[in-house]
Amino acid sequence: MTLQAVGIIAEYNPFHNGHRYQIEQARVQTGADVVVAAMSGNWVQRGEPALMDKWQRTQAALAGGVDLVVELPGAAALQPAHLFAAGGVSLLAALQCRWLVFGTEHPEMDYEQLMAHLPTDPATFKRFDQTYASLFQGYLREQTGITLNAANDILGFFYALANRRQGDPLTLLPLPRKGSQHNDTTIETATAFASATAIRSAALNGEWPALMPVVPTTTLDLLQTAQLTSWEDFWPLLRYQLVSGDVADLRQMYQITEGVEYRLKRAALTSESFATFMHAVKTKRYTYTRLQRQSAYLLLQAKPLEMQPQPQYLRILGYSAAGQAYLHQIKKQVNLPLISRADRDWQKGPGEFDDRLGALRTLITGEDQDYGRIPVKKTISE
Repeated sequence: MTLQAVGIIAEYNPFHNGHRYQIEQARVQTGADVVVAAMSGNWVQRGEPALMDKWQRTQAALAGGVDLVVELPGAAALQPAHLFAAGGVSLLAALQCRWLVFGTEHPEMDYEQLMAHLPTDPATFKRFDQTYASLFQGYLREQTGITLNAANDILGFFYALANRRQGDPLTLLPLPRKGSQHNDTTIETATAFASATAIRSAALNGEWPALMPVVPTTTLDLLQTAQLTSWEDFWPLLRYQLVSGDVADLRQMYQITEGVEYRLKRAALTSESFATFMHAVKTKRYTYTRLQRQSAYLLLQAKPLEMQPQPQYLRILGYSAAGQAYLHQIKKQVNLPLISRADRDWQKGPGEFDDRLGALRTLITGEDQDYGRIPVKKTISE
């Protein structure tokens, strides 16, 4: 029997009940045999270190119903929405998924109309009194009457755009988000759903009773035993780089443009915490998310040539029995190398940037991330 796969582009930071619901609906609405997740590694799209490492998050995803977890490389994961989406779509297409399922605030949104009215001149949005995102969304609203400002609506549109530009390899299935909004900061005790933002905050504060209704048991167990990380853990390392580095060297890093390196360097001198630093460098032109990503590029020493969102390999992080069977089915047909164990050739070659991301996490947690690690296998009891 030929197995059919449905793909999800995810971060699972951390895996919660909303993710489990999405997986259940993906199976029901597509009839797929296998659920494949293209998951960000140790740093996520908003320019933040993941709360738990990629192996712990893989374990939670497998326990929650995913069959195959493949790492979305850092060069694709640490990007603005349109490049993040392009990398994820490319990865799932390479894995021969038939469908792409994603959660969105408005699943009925007319992506065709939005794509038909894309601006042809990006310079239209080069202003310093508003963010690029605000100007872009305002333009589309004027052209189409469609409001595109909710986080998952934006991602959904860019999934559709990336899929179109890559020849429509995937059938898109938008699903309504369940429960709280993307950036809600509180957990409602009356519901089984909460945002990942609220869950991360509660976990970092050790508020375990609040988390019990909104995350699966495996996620809760992992959160209670893992060494959780946030930007505050990495702030001393970034601060040292900014204070000691020459601005000419800083501006060689990816997307460090328009003189922002001077602003970042000045703010580092007086900021005792990363939160204070973000507040000091915020302007109308830059969103917090963009500033966080720029901070990550500096900390990670990300060079422009390294940050190509097109995946160069398929790094297997974990699988169930069904996921393993699917890998066996496609392994001779995929056009990218399948990496199940990170060796020296991978570290010094296509995996160099992701190895660096893992090494930085190891500095904080002491847990090795890449060399010699093998995929997580879901046990029958899970």
